[in-house]
Amino acid sequence: MPSTPERSQHLRDLALLRRVRDRIDREYARPLDVEALARGVHMSAGHLSRRFRAAYGESVYSYLMTRRIERAMALLRRGDLSVTEVCFAVGSSSLGTFSTRFTELVGVPPSVYRQRHQSAPTAGMPSCEVKKVTRPIRNREAPAATGH
Repeated sequence: MPSTPERSQHLRDLALLRRVRDRIDREYARPLDVEALARGVHMSAGHLSRRFRAAYGESVYSYLMTRRIERAMALLRRGDLSVTEVCFAVGSSSLGTFSTRFTELVGVPPSVYRQRHQSAPTAGMPSCEVKKVTRPIRNREAPAATGH
């Protein structure tokens, strides 16, 4: 077990990492980068990147993009915005990068996802179930949860 000063530092780092994650969850549509997030918690970008990956199993950028894609999925299901409008609404600055990442996480391009959900196959399903069915996979390399 780590000594008390090491343990205290570890707990402080975890609290700072949680602040970074919370900020990404709140401000995903704003221009965010690792350097700005690191400055916000008084860490270097490299240290934040290493600690974030160790704590959450994915990079800061990957977490940010997944959060943006989750929001984009909801906007595309609504059907009143184009893929380009959704891309910029969730904070992406490149339609190509957005489409590529969306396809990686969801399995289909955003235009196909939008078209498939125009008929609302989840209509009438409780929102908690819709969220489970439509959630993207965050980290494909991570072992699958066993449900225990």
